[in-house]
Amino acid sequence: MIGRLNHVAIVVPDLEAASAVYRNTLGAEVSEAVDEPDHGVTTVFITLPNTKIELLAPLGEDSPVAAFLERNPSGGMHHVCYEVEDIIAARDQIVAEGARVIGNGEPKIGAHGKPVLFLHPKDFCGTLVEIEQV
Repeated sequence: MIGRLNHVAIVVPDLEAASAVYRNTLGAEVSEAVDEPDHGVTTVFITLPNTKIELLAPLGEDSPVAAFLERNPSGGMHHVCYEVEDIIAARDQIVAEGARVIGNGEPKIGAHGKPVLFLHPKDFCGTLVEIEQV
């Protein structure tokens, strides 16, 4: 079921400064910032030869990553995203195995314009997992 690693997401307190580190210090290809109001974040994607890094910053006071930054003022790794062929079949298998889907269990459209779901970190070795349909 699980496919390739799509991205690793890192919450940052300053999106512009973090983008500059990847662009200038590491020489990476860095996208423009895009607001994702449905998810309460602003995203920047760093393109690597084999995957992506997603930089996340809060968008608005109700952002789900604002609390993360309160606990981790310097930022840090937030989640990993794996690709799946069929998100509904993947969800059903995950739930049948006893794992929890965060939210109402229905996919939302993610930053890549594809359906995504988040899985509870307590069920995945302490790591928040996003699955994205390819």
